[in-house]
Amino acid sequence: MKLTAEETRVAVDTTRDILSGPNDSRGNLIPVLQQVQKKLGYVPPVAMQEVAAHFNIPAVDVYGVITFYNQFRLTPPGKNQIKICMGTACHMRGANIIQEAWERRLKIKVGETTEDREFSLERVACVGCCTMAPVVVNNEEVNGKITPTRVDGLLFSYELDKKNAAAEGGEDNGQ
Repeated sequence: MKLTAEETRVAVDTTRDILSGPNDSRGNLIPVLQQVQKKLGYVPPVAMQEVAAHFNIPAVDVYGVITFYNQFRLTPPGKNQIKICMGTACHMRGANIIQEAWERRLKIKVGETTEDREFSLERVACVGCCTMAPVVVNNEEVNGKITPTRVDGLLFSYELDKKNAAAEGGEDNGQ
């Protein structure tokens, strides 16, 4: 996913601001990356390059740290974050089928964001709603007993809400 010039500028400025603090020790690499992700929502390549230059290490080493720990994102999160529970109960009740349904409908894989940045898809551990398995969390709203048909229904509901907001003048024009 290509960043706009404005997104690149914000990422560089934010990263440089974080790096301006007392964090010259390489032991601060992970905390710095965590701060970058907290501010930007993910760690873009340009931020990795800034961090690598700051700590005087190859950018590939920063990338290696980011891809080793699953707490880091390489793509910006979507406006609508879909989290598929993969806890034991959900897994046993077909969460993998639900994941495939979301991937087909959104045309992305887990860990990715749609090109329009409306949706991102993630797998998460147990969300504590085992009696409702399989469970999907959409923008912190828990949806239980999900089936592939319910995936279609959730997406249809989203589209209706978006059209109604546009009709009422509440459209944010993607900003």
